[in-house]
Amino acid sequence: MSLQPGDALASHNFGLQIDGVMVEYLQEVSGLSVEQDVIEYQQVSADGKPVIKKMPGVRKAGECTVTRGMTESSAFTTWINDSIAGNMGAARKNATIMMMDYQNNPVKRYNMRNAWCSKVETSGVKAGDTSALTEQVTITFEELVIE
Repeated sequence: MSLQPGDALASHNFGLQIDGVMVEYLQEVSGLSVEQDVIEYQQVSADGKPVIKKMPGVRKAGECTVTRGMTESSAFTTWINDSIAGNMGAARKNATIMMMDYQNNPVKRYNMRNAWCSKVETSGVKAGDTSALTEQVTITFEELVIE
């Protein structure tokens, strides 16, 4: 059953692709944001009244945080290590967050250009604890295109 007009996407059905490869075991995506400066200027109209205008300025780079189960994913770990080591030629990748309908068909894509990992944080460990280990990875990107 695909989405009907007026239906909203479910927040639990999403995926992350890095250079076209789906990353498995992804638990959460948060803080996906990009910002643009706002330029405000004032002028006086022909009849002497003040006019305030706003227009878009320079777009800023953005970031998001993904949480995933700690796995043996060598591709993801290599990406993290290349980023932390400053090997930006290998670290900058195109990543896509895909929102999917109930039949796993992509409905909306957030394409992040030149994305790389700027922070990695692991969940706490405790003797006797039975919870899954996770990694939170902050992904920084230069441009966001929404399809």
